[in-house]
Amino acid sequence: MLFPSAHRSKRSASSPINPVLQNSLEEVELLYEFLLAELEISQDLRISIKDEELSSLRKASDFNTICNEIIPKSITDIRRLSAHLSERVGVLKREDFERTALTLAYTAYRTALAQGFQKDVWAQSLLSLFQALRQDLMKSSRPKRSQ
Repeated sequence: MLFPSAHRSKRSASSPINPVLQNSLEEVELLYEFLLAELEISQDLRISIKDEELSSLRKASDFNTICNEIIPKSITDIRRLSAHLSERVGVLKREDFERTALTLAYTAYRTALAQGFQKDVWAQSLLSLFQALRQDLMKSSRPKRSQ
């Protein structure tokens, strides 16, 4: 399980938190808009969309849940995710790919803010996540063999 937080029940909900942002091309474009909009990351590492119009959309709630409840934020958890991804065989499920891409974006942000040795640690994690996503894309674009 790459993202265990997605399978935990939220205190206020009876079912696990497991939203997926990209169920259609329109939703992929909306995710792109969320990422291009100015995001705010608070001191306690909560991510929010600054644009009021975008943040009022229903999918923005899913975006906030994924970013604040599911993707890893600590360098230890991100490195653990990278290790699991490097050992993985087969193509990622859509939601795992999406969450890994969002973790990559978050890691890029943290890399930009870090200094000294910490910058190197974050940069290595960024590279590992990028390589995992690239490898997954390469696997998924290979023609399937007929038997």
